[in-house]
Amino acid sequence: MEFALDHFASTQYLLVLDGRGPFPAVLVTWYGSGESAGLSEKARGSLDFGYQLAKRGFVTLCIGGEASAIGGENAPPAQGRNGIQPLSCLAYAAANCCNALARMPEVDPQRIGVVGYSFGGKWAMFASRLYDKFACAVWVDPGIVWNEKDPNANYWEGWYLGYEFEWPANKQRRPGVPHEGNPRTGAYKRLVAEGRDLHKLHALMAPRPFLVSGRAQDRPEHWTALNHAIALNEFLGHTGRVVMTMRDGHTPTPESNAEVCSFLDHFLKRR
Repeated sequence: MEFALDHFASTQYLLVLDGRGPFPAVLVTWYGSGESAGLSEKARGSLDFGYQLAKRGFVTLCIGGEASAIGGENAPPAQGRNGIQPLSCLAYAAANCCNALARMPEVDPQRIGVVGYSFGGKWAMFASRLYDKFACAVWVDPGIVWNEKDPNANYWEGWYLGYEFEWPANKQRRPGVPHEGNPRTGAYKRLVAEGRDLHKLHALMAPRPFLVSGRAQDRPEHWTALNHAIALNEFLGHTGRVVMTMRDGHTPTPESNAEVCSFLDHFLKRR
């Protein structure tokens, strides 16, 4: 089933199962919704989370759009609207998609998860932390901490958290790692100045489980950032709710995807 999603340039895909539900469901966030839905041969076995999960018994909704419409140096559709940072607006869009899935008779509203890779991982991470109707989440190499030594961590960019609303759209900071000649801007600037990092947002997932599938942006040493969420889960009486795995390189592999699918099987297929 195909449908239009306001603000995004491409078609979105809803993969619905045959048979009687209600089934668990997963929202998949990524630039290319068609790749997530399995329509690209090049993406098969790596980026086709929606297709893989549908084969395993999940209703999946694959959302995204062209890179020029969502990220990169071109302004994303959310940019500059009502004082809301683009990444927060994308989280809001994901929350609406979660609600749409929950209203489907084929879907169990208590068993809806979200998964995203890279840019989509940031999208899934903010969506799941800011909207507690997602029962669990998988963040695939999004960058779970600020890291200005890594140019691909890029939360400082205007299409994520660095949009400066006091400036006109054509006067935003130049892309690239912040430095004296191209300083931090927007919400990112304020959060860093206040000594805040993403581990404070990780805590909003508790007691809901989440998996970080990492390697390039999320390295083994970033595990320490998850100790805050682990401690909070233990305070709430829960263990085994915070998981981190590693693979070679940034791109998902069949092995890392098997871990993602097993995690979602475990937490969404149980009644």
